[in-house]
Amino acid sequence: MLLQQNEQEMEFLPVLPMGEDEMNEEERKSLPDNLPIIALRNTVLFPNVVLPITVSREKSIIAITQANKKDKWIGVVAQKDGNFEDPGIDDMFHVGTLAKIVKMIKMPDGNITLFIMGKIRFQINEFTETDPFFKANITYKEDHFPKEDPNFDALVGSIKDYAEKIIQQTNTLPPEAAIMLRNIENYSFLVHYIASNINAKLLDKQSLLEEDDIRLRAEKLLNLLQSELQLAELKNEITNKTRGEIDKQQREYFLQQQLKSIKDELGDANEREIKDLQKRAEQINWTEAAKELFRKGIEKLERMHPTTPDYSVVYNHLDLMLDLPWGIYTKDSYDLKKAQKVLDHDHYGMDEIKDRIIEYLAVLKLKGDLKSPILCFVGPPGIGKTSLGKSIANAIDRKYIRLSLGGLHDESELRGHRKTYIGAMPGRIIQQLRKVKSANPVFILDEIDKIGKDFRGDPSSALLEILDPEQNSTFYDNYLELEFDLSKVLFIATANSLSDIQPALRDRLEIIQLSGYSVEEKVEIAKRHLIPKQKEMHGLLKTPLKFNDKLLQKIVQDYTRESGVRELDRLMASVMRNIAKQVALEETVSTTIDEHKVEEVLGKPRFLNDIYSKGHPAGVVVGLAWTYVGGDILFIETSLSKGKGTLTLTGNLGNVMKESATTALSYLKAHAQTFGIANNAFTENDIHIHVPEGAVPKDGPSAGITMLSALASAFTGKRIKPYLAMTGEITLRGQVLPVGGIKEKVLAAKRAGIKEIILCAQNEKDINEISKNYIKGLKFHYVQEMDEVIQIALMRK
Repeated sequence: MLLQQNEQEMEFLPVLPMGEDEMNEEERKSLPDNLPIIALRNTVLFPNVVLPITVSREKSIIAITQANKKDKWIGVVAQKDGNFEDPGIDDMFHVGTLAKIVKMIKMPDGNITLFIMGKIRFQINEFTETDPFFKANITYKEDHFPKEDPNFDALVGSIKDYAEKIIQQTNTLPPEAAIMLRNIENYSFLVHYIASNINAKLLDKQSLLEEDDIRLRAEKLLNLLQSELQLAELKNEITNKTRGEIDKQQREYFLQQQLKSIKDELGDANEREIKDLQKRAEQINWTEAAKELFRKGIEKLERMHPTTPDYSVVYNHLDLMLDLPWGIYTKDSYDLKKAQKVLDHDHYGMDEIKDRIIEYLAVLKLKGDLKSPILCFVGPPGIGKTSLGKSIANAIDRKYIRLSLGGLHDESELRGHRKTYIGAMPGRIIQQLRKVKSANPVFILDEIDKIGKDFRGDPSSALLEILDPEQNSTFYDNYLELEFDLSKVLFIATANSLSDIQPALRDRLEIIQLSGYSVEEKVEIAKRHLIPKQKEMHGLLKTPLKFNDKLLQKIVQDYTRESGVRELDRLMASVMRNIAKQVALEETVSTTIDEHKVEEVLGKPRFLNDIYSKGHPAGVVVGLAWTYVGGDILFIETSLSKGKGTLTLTGNLGNVMKESATTALSYLKAHAQTFGIANNAFTENDIHIHVPEGAVPKDGPSAGITMLSALASAFTGKRIKPYLAMTGEITLRGQVLPVGGIKEKVLAAKRAGIKEIILCAQNEKDINEISKNYIKGLKFHYVQEMDEVIQIALMRK
């Protein structure tokens, strides 16, 4: 007979105690020796414990019904294998418990639910019937109790303690069980009650039921409780580790469900944004990597709510991807004549740069594709390097971008910040491309020589990738997290000095040197660009004004000392402001600007050229110098005084310039007789070399021949020719070496009114590169030895 007893249901159907009283002798004699037998699956019934069961098979129902009509006694044994639906005699344990039917309820589906209470253990001797139900002869088993024994009391106490701990650790026993345990006095009943409710194997429970000695039964139960407690503690430890995460997940799940309900009522707030992003993405020619990154970003957005902080981070990143010009290029203008015309209109001179741009366009026109060169315009400030970049963009019909690198100290300004940082942004390269919507603009990197380098980073190292035609096709921006092709961008860098650009970066640049403007060029620039611009800025377009070339030349020579035209532009602005004031006051305005008007507005001439024509004493020589703003002239003054041959150098000179003075003096001592200098002149006189404008630092080897000429002039007493300047490096052997910045120096000499210049013979090639119109009136002396310099420079007494 099969009893339908679900193991999971047993966890929620507590086994209840009914009492602790043992049966007396008379009650035992009245117990039947032949009983109907039913088998329980996965359950062992212990004496004095009530168990709810459900009977569904016909044999079981007949047995229960007859027992209930007769004396309500029934034998309950455990089934060895719970998988058998119809167990036989050999499928049941032969030690069981006599049970009393406490209550029987017939269910509407024909099943019977009843409560049975265990009374006493029995041993099946033999089965007398198997049909229509099992019936067997039995022998009742007695429990053997120990005599009063403190050890047994301690054993029972331990069982109670373990049982209470298990109740606290698990939910398999009802909370009331702990209270019942403390109130149970009968040791046998305590063992049976705990054994019924413990989560142990069927064989272990059956072993407890078959044990006659109550002490051994208690010891076995204690072992089972110990194992059960260890298992419960381990489960709790694992549960506690995961409970926090589970609680968090459950909380997020419930919140997400609530948000979903709110969205269903109000409409999805971010659905339109996501659809808009996807629609925009359909029109973009992505790379495979970009497609995959965009897809993952959309998936993240769909799982996020718009109010979460990460939503805006992901959205902004996707928005940047959509705004970038993936494969979008402006069409270059291959009209070379038009390009030449635009360049000539915007800038006067600069033929070398114009030729280089026309060459680039010519190759592009013939080949159809060409990696853009990385040009670098190097020259003094104010000569139009930056504005030339815009003219180049106009000439070839490309978009124009200008990025000032002066003072830039953070590499992230170029490469971008990782988007995990708060306030992260893409680098300025990507930002500018996003703005112009073109992947092949003209990109001006202004003031590349003034980029910062300190403990915060070295942005010039980041430029190594950007400005390398072999690498910039895979430029990686930290914020974009993708490679972007910069190979079609025409990068043009500007700088005032190459010495401040690190070698690795300089190696990637195609250097185009720009020199300062001559007086004639400045006059033309003033007529073509500066005067029309200032007239427009001051509202004088309708006012006829005439500046003749002679007047403009006077302004350039007497009021400016620069390579570029910025100061000249400011002077033109001063003149225009004065005229604008006259027009506004309705005063009479002369259409022709003369020298009187210029001196009225600008004051007396600031720079006079006659200082070079005056008779300078012996020991004073005019030298030529190069500065970052162009060429300039300087004086080298030498004086002798009675002393012991001490050499004093003043004028804020650098180490190289000081060494040039020492070298010049050593050479002069070694060749004193050649130049007619007494040997004792060097030991009886102290020598003082001074370079005026002491507040300005000066350095470099190009003043070598100037210092030697000054020393020779001082010791021989012969003066230097007027209107003569010189530049060149010297050696101890008296050779003259070439120096740089020749064009700037020559133009500075021309501006200053110099008429003759002494140069190293190897610098003749630099003079040939200068337009003849700009050096008209200048006489050049090319020398190789210092003897030649002295013969040319010193006047005869």
